[in-house]
Amino acid sequence: MREDNNQSMTQGLPDLNTRIASLPLLNHHEVDWTRVQRTAYLIHQHLHYDYPGPIADLHQRLMVIPPEMYGDQRLVTYRLEVTAKNLETESTHDEFGNCVLNLYVPQVEKTIDFEAWIVVERHAQEKFLIAGNALTDVRYLEPSRLTEPDEALRKAAETLQTEGWQGLALAERINEWVYQTLQYRHDVTTIRTTAAQALALKQGVCQDYAHVMLALCRLCGLPARYVSGHLLGEGGTHAWVEVLLPAEGGRAQVVAFDPTHGCRATLSYLTIAVGRDYYDVAPTSGSFRAPYPGELSAQKSVGLTALEYTNS
Repeated sequence: MREDNNQSMTQGLPDLNTRIASLPLLNHHEVDWTRVQRTAYLIHQHLHYDYPGPIADLHQRLMVIPPEMYGDQRLVTYRLEVTAKNLETESTHDEFGNCVLNLYVPQVEKTIDFEAWIVVERHAQEKFLIAGNALTDVRYLEPSRLTEPDEALRKAAETLQTEGWQGLALAERINEWVYQTLQYRHDVTTIRTTAAQALALKQGVCQDYAHVMLALCRLCGLPARYVSGHLLGEGGTHAWVEVLLPAEGGRAQVVAFDPTHGCRATLSYLTIAVGRDYYDVAPTSGSFRAPYPGELSAQKSVGLTALEYTNS
């Protein structure tokens, strides 16, 4: 799909702005999550770029829209608005099935904004099953650029394996180990920090926790992938890990772990994209022609708009 001279992309409801404005937001702190059967969320994400002067030939890649279906998660509708003239957009899917929006703007004077409103639903389900060939997919078993192991990671993996855990129990143990080993701290790592560097620092943010867990899982023979998304109640994007385990009928079960919080991912986690590491799922990237760089500022909010409880 390619759209020329368009300033917005909308799917679903034609009066989305009106409907979004009227969506009630519930206090998620008052929810009995053990009884929740279905949830609905409103995600609002605003990316603002400032430049010292005009730029030309802006090619922007956005990965901010979730897939139409992902396990028990369903995309209800979305709207993307861009403050640009002569905008060209192309919506595609990458090798992991992620939704990728490619945008081209021939000229930007000094600023440009990308603003997305997204409504998603989740339904509680016992298992998330996918095709069994994911268990042997080398993309989830071999190191990636940000999860290449060093000696410290190899020794940690050997120690974890000698404890005798296997399968789901081993994944649980790795999740716990990463949570206990690293300390959450801003401004000590960047998007280019590797798992080995984060472990050496024993500090970092959610993507560092995820990269260390990915490296350990893959060293222990557990296929695992990086998840980029949102966590209800947090102000920024979040990252966690999905471990793929053998399931009935030759399929694979997807089990999501959050090593940053030392827990399993729950209904309050909203998946945007998956891949080998952060580089595969960066929310925004691109290129332009100018003798100076731009500066990005981002704002995000996630609100709970509806829920249903079980009858029990």
